[in-house]
Amino acid sequence: MNRVLILIVLVIIAGSCQNKPEVAAWKPAEGLLMTRWAEEVNPASVLPEYPRPQMIRDEWLNLNGLWDYAIIPLSGEKPKKFDGKILVPFCPESSLSGVGKSVGPENRLWYHRTFELPGFWSGSQILLNFGASDWETKVWVNGTEVGTHKGGYDAFTLNITGALKKKGHQELVVAVWDPVDEGTQPRGKQVMKPEGIWYTSVTGIWQTVWLEPVAKDHIRSVSIITDIDYNLVTITADLSMEEFKGCALEALISTDDQLIAEEFSELNNVVLSISDPIYWTPEYPFLYDFILVLVKDGVRTDSIEGYFGMRKISLGKDEKGFTRMMLNNDFVFQFGPLDQGWWPDGLYTAPTDEALKYDIEVTKQLGFNMARKHVKAEPDRWYYWCDKLGLLVWQDMPSGDKYIGGNDPDIIRTEESENQYRLELSEMIHERYNHPSIVVWVPFNEGWGQFKTGEIVEFIRDLDNTRLINPTSGWTDRNVGDIRDIHAYPGPAMPEPKANRAIVLGEFGGLGLPLEGHTWQEKDNWGYRSYNNQDELVSAYSALIRELMPMVGKGLSAAVYTQTTDVEIEVNGLMTYDRAVIKMDFNKLK
Repeated sequence: MNRVLILIVLVIIAGSCQNKPEVAAWKPAEGLLMTRWAEEVNPASVLPEYPRPQMIRDEWLNLNGLWDYAIIPLSGEKPKKFDGKILVPFCPESSLSGVGKSVGPENRLWYHRTFELPGFWSGSQILLNFGASDWETKVWVNGTEVGTHKGGYDAFTLNITGALKKKGHQELVVAVWDPVDEGTQPRGKQVMKPEGIWYTSVTGIWQTVWLEPVAKDHIRSVSIITDIDYNLVTITADLSMEEFKGCALEALISTDDQLIAEEFSELNNVVLSISDPIYWTPEYPFLYDFILVLVKDGVRTDSIEGYFGMRKISLGKDEKGFTRMMLNNDFVFQFGPLDQGWWPDGLYTAPTDEALKYDIEVTKQLGFNMARKHVKAEPDRWYYWCDKLGLLVWQDMPSGDKYIGGNDPDIIRTEESENQYRLELSEMIHERYNHPSIVVWVPFNEGWGQFKTGEIVEFIRDLDNTRLINPTSGWTDRNVGDIRDIHAYPGPAMPEPKANRAIVLGEFGGLGLPLEGHTWQEKDNWGYRSYNNQDELVSAYSALIRELMPMVGKGLSAAVYTQTTDVEIEVNGLMTYDRAVIKMDFNKLK
């Protein structure tokens, strides 16, 4: 109850920092298509949900809302006058930002706002958190540069304590440059000139920005490893201090507010035994709650809350001798859509948390148990809903750099390109390590940016040996990793069974149907194959599934249908881009 009251007060404080006339004057920029959730976007309370569900602290301050913005040439300095207001965390290219303008690699995007800290935070270290900002982000507080970050999909935290004034308004300035498709950085499907399967660029802040107070000695992050074979869970803390001397961790695990395990450790990790564990599955996504307390010299300095799921993903043999993807030591056929994670009004950013949740709910309701998150990494709350609702996730690394064909050797990246790829890949894995829903990492898609394939597989294995690795979804197989993956449009098809790797159909289908009033443009929409009406689409889809199902008995472990929704001029979705229509009869599709 105390935490709820504190959160309510902090939301009120955050809202009061907004200028009320500006909030009343805000409206979305003219857009080609909007979702029904756009009407629920409130500039005084934008995406107010706690952004880090697996590491919750009681006190925080949401900085989403109306900021000043300016788009100026790269050579320009901090603007003295701004162009207008932008609704953070929506990118300026989106309608919901209120801007609706392209930035491009020749310009820099500047942000400005002020904030005040609650008085009871006095004496704390103040952390400034960015969920994600694409791509190179520089930050100043009260005129002092506090940090630079390169990466479009990973969170970053800056300790701004030394730059803060003792009281009153604090000034925050952010500058972002994005090379889009002129650079080699991971960028997914963003391009300056969208067409076909390529979409509008996203520049700048696109996830929640927020503040939190911590003690000097605090928990920076946690990693959770569950072992269902021995009924153990290991919680390891990354701490702000260099030495653990004088520190201890206490971990408490509960279900339905009933304590089921408790351990105290003088190391930076705690191992707990779970009696008669309930496994996490798509059918029954059971989650355990935990509290982790840091004690320094007998004084409690930090406490976080989170959750985890007891589950195992591995390879194993079935009764016919096929190598299978096993969930909790049993074969479960994984079937779900390719999920791009784009929104017509917010682009990379869902209008609301309910909208973010909706795609997962529909995916489940249609009978799927998996989604492949395609060349994009989502906000932490998307994975939270997958954990809560029970959806297996294959997580792609956002692609970038050059392409190769099916018979070409791996590309040779520059040192800068390779280092940036490895950095962003490691951050993606580190930040999402604890989500039970994620079961597969996919570093390369259809030869895009593919380099040193065997080395990258081992690089991922060193970072996370608890999940499977699908090294090359689509083609350019190098006989490494846990999975052999092919794409077939419309398909279906399957690879030849492998002795030590599971075989999957990483993409198929792509059946297109543009529905008038729900498309990005009125004509010239694109699909792998297009149909005239919903009955034709149902018939074609049913034919594909009738061909697919016998392949399971021949060794196929998983299949990915293209795709969850239409995206811009691509009309291959199970739903329209605005999420207003499920294109096929719901019951037949399920």
